[in-house]
Amino acid sequence: MRDTAKRSFTGPLSGLKVVEIGSIGPGPFCAMLLADLGADVIRVDRATGSGLVGPNADFRTELLHRGRRSLAVDLKHSDGAAVVLSLVEDADVLIEGFRPGVAERLGIGPDDCAQRNSRLIYGRMTGFGQDGPLAQHVGHDINYVALSGALSLIGRHGQPPTPPLSLIGDFGGGGMLLALGVVSALFERQHSGLGQVVDAAMVEGAALLATPFFGFAQTGVWGERGTNIVDSGAPYYDAYETADGKWLAVGAMEPHFYADLVALLELPDDLPDQNDRSQWPQMKKIFADAVRSRTLAEWLDAAEGLTPCIAPVLDVDEAPSHPHHVARGAFVEVDGLVQPAPAPRFSRTAATVDRCPPMPGEHTTEILTHWGIDSDRVDDWLRSGAVREAAAAT
Repeated sequence: MRDTAKRSFTGPLSGLKVVEIGSIGPGPFCAMLLADLGADVIRVDRATGSGLVGPNADFRTELLHRGRRSLAVDLKHSDGAAVVLSLVEDADVLIEGFRPGVAERLGIGPDDCAQRNSRLIYGRMTGFGQDGPLAQHVGHDINYVALSGALSLIGRHGQPPTPPLSLIGDFGGGGMLLALGVVSALFERQHSGLGQVVDAAMVEGAALLATPFFGFAQTGVWGERGTNIVDSGAPYYDAYETADGKWLAVGAMEPHFYADLVALLELPDDLPDQNDRSQWPQMKKIFADAVRSRTLAEWLDAAEGLTPCIAPVLDVDEAPSHPHHVARGAFVEVDGLVQPAPAPRFSRTAATVDRCPPMPGEHTTEILTHWGIDSDRVDDWLRSGAVREAAAAT
C-alpha cells in the first residue's frame, strides 16, 4: 500500500513511509526534514501527558512538528506495542529517541520491528549513543556539545564558553545527522534488500561538525577561545554595533575583501598588518569606533559596488522580509506562522510545507485505517485506551 491520504507529495522522498516515535529536539527535527522532502511521516504521540518541553505550550505552533499527522498511543498499554508494530509492517523508517533499552522494554525495539519488517531502517537518536559508559546518562544539548569538545571553541576571549542555542547538538549534530544516516541506509537497502539500525549520538555529531577545528588545534594554528579568525578574535570577522544600535556582521578574511572593508570604513593607511594577532585587540577598537559612526542603512548603502563581505544582523522577525529571501521564497507562511522553507532546492521534485503542526492524536483513526489496519481492530484499540483520538482538532 503506497498511496497517501489528504496530501500532495511532491518532494524527492515522496512515497517514503516513516513512523516517528514522539520525542523532543533532534528526533522531531529529523522527522521534519524527511517530511519537508516529501515523506509521509506519522508522529506517534503519547496518549496522555504529551506536553511540550521548552518555551512553547501550543502544539499548533511547534514548528518542529510540521508536515505530519499525529497518532496518540499509550505505549505502556498491553496493545500499545501492537499498534506501532502494525504501522511498522508497512513502513520504510522508524525514528525513536529513547534512552538505550527503553524501546526494547516497550516491545518496539529493533529486533521486534525487524521480525515484522526486515527492510525497516531503524533510526536511533540519543545523546551519548547506544553503548559506552555514558549511554544511560541524561543530558541536553549543552552537555553533549561540551563533551564533544566543540563548546570549548565557542565564545569570546576571557569569557565562558557560549551555548550556541541548540544548533550544534540537537539539530546539526543530531537530527540532521540522523536524517543523513537514514537516507544512506535507504540507499544501501536498494542493493541488499535489508534494513539496519542507525545509531546517531549527538556528542559524536557535534564533534563531527567541529572536525576542521580538531585539525587546527593539533597543528598549532589555533589559539585560545576568542583569539582566532572565525571565533570573534579577528577584527575583520565579528559583529559591530552601528550608530542606530543595530549590528553589522563583517567577514573580510581574504586580502582583497579586507582592502575593500578598510576603504569602506575609511580607516587610516597605517593600520597594523591584517594578520598581526598581537595588534588585533587594538584593531578591534578601531573597527568598532568606525562602524559606530554610521547607521546600518548608511553602511549598506556605502558598500554598494564594493566587496567588503558585510551583512546586516537581522532579527528573526526581520529576516523573512529581506529582499533576497523574498526573491528566493526562503520563508513560507502556513496557517499564519512564518517559517523557513524546506531546503535544499530540487529542480524537479520541489519540497513543500503543506501541513501545520498537529495536535496529539488528531489523525489517529485516519492513520490507522489508511495504513490498512482493520476498522474493527481500530475500534477495539480506541475503546481499550491503547490509542486516543484528539478531543478537538482545532
